[in-house]
Amino acid sequence: MSAAILFGLLIALMLTGMPIAISLGLTVLTFFYFMTNVPIESVALKLFSGIANFEIMAIPFFILAGNFLTHGGVARRMIAFASAMVGHWHGGLALAGVMACALFAAVSGSSPATVVAIGSIILPAMVAQGFPKRFGAGVITTSGALGILIPPSIVMVMYAVSTNTSVGSLFMAGVVPGLMLATMLGLTTWYRAWKNNYPRLPKASWGERWRTFKEGAWGLALIVIVMGGIYSGMFTPTEAAAMSAVYAFVVSVFVYKDMSLSRVPKILLDSANMSSMLLFIIANAVLFSFLMTSENVPQAMANWMLNQHLSYWVFLLFCNILLLLAGNVMEPSSIVLILAPLLFPVALRLGIDPVHFGIMMTVNMEVGMCHPPVGLNLFVASGITKMGITELTVAVWPWLLTMIVFLLMVTYIPAISLTLPRLLGMM
Repeated sequence: MSAAILFGLLIALMLTGMPIAISLGLTVLTFFYFMTNVPIESVALKLFSGIANFEIMAIPFFILAGNFLTHGGVARRMIAFASAMVGHWHGGLALAGVMACALFAAVSGSSPATVVAIGSIILPAMVAQGFPKRFGAGVITTSGALGILIPPSIVMVMYAVSTNTSVGSLFMAGVVPGLMLATMLGLTTWYRAWKNNYPRLPKASWGERWRTFKEGAWGLALIVIVMGGIYSGMFTPTEAAAMSAVYAFVVSVFVYKDMSLSRVPKILLDSANMSSMLLFIIANAVLFSFLMTSENVPQAMANWMLNQHLSYWVFLLFCNILLLLAGNVMEPSSIVLILAPLLFPVALRLGIDPVHFGIMMTVNMEVGMCHPPVGLNLFVASGITKMGITELTVAVWPWLLTMIVFLLMVTYIPAISLTLPRLLGMM
């Protein structure tokens, strides 16, 4: 009964158009005030203690690093390197866009930042070369979603905070799925380009490839610094995030010199605004999770499912459907923070690995970012391409279908996620 009231109130507040974070906070306050004997003062204490978590500090640092890289010329150099490597294949610039998105995802941790950084440069070039605008938009909108699967990933940090899972293990578990999805999106792009005889670039010489690699090496080195540092034990994921922010600043301002010092205050302010928004959502989601736990909602759900003798594969199918439906009305951070504490205990009781479950949730978030009505990548791509959401939805469907096939693979083949962290001794 309490669970029905809890979620009913939350949904009612969301339907009024109220922001997710405020809906969560008001739901908790209303429930505590009218339906429990918990002192209301404890809400304020939990609100602040909820974000007093060392791993949460990684989020503003990764956001700051991504903003520095977006404005610092790193994306342009990654596109040049990718074009030199794969530009001579069918749909060369489009394939370079997929590869550049994968590379930029590995240094930014943000899907919208990847779409903006890569899309704003490569989409005009694709249109100028003769690619249909709709084709280019479909490629970049979906490939940009790699930003939350290929580590470092802000969504993975949120899942780790919600479930007490190792961030380092999640990052390593995302490497193979990220590379697999990038390959599948690239194959989809190549096939459609080959079928429609879209243009390709002249084959670059090995000298040209080496030159573009050297020019982009400072940005590419961030991948080694973050992942190598975490795996070697030199620093934690949060320390890696801080290192990446400092490194991105130095590279953008003093090495590439594509960003002047006068632009730094605005980038700091934009990063602070985005971080504040996410931290406010996290704080209220922690409150909501605390309320669910105190009312035994996750435990009751786990017991009910076990009493129904549901197998783990039926539960995973249910999770996928629920997460995809949630993607229709909420953005990824809210979905993870609300649903992970609810579904995670059931997954544990059914013997599902926490890291595998986290990667499955992350892939669901990727799909949700690319379909309407609230797909964040669609809105970002719409701003770049000046195309309507309906037209973009039609444009992305071949790649979106590829992502759904990949989601099923990740869901039911745990080895895709777990092999690398196990080989590295992280599990």
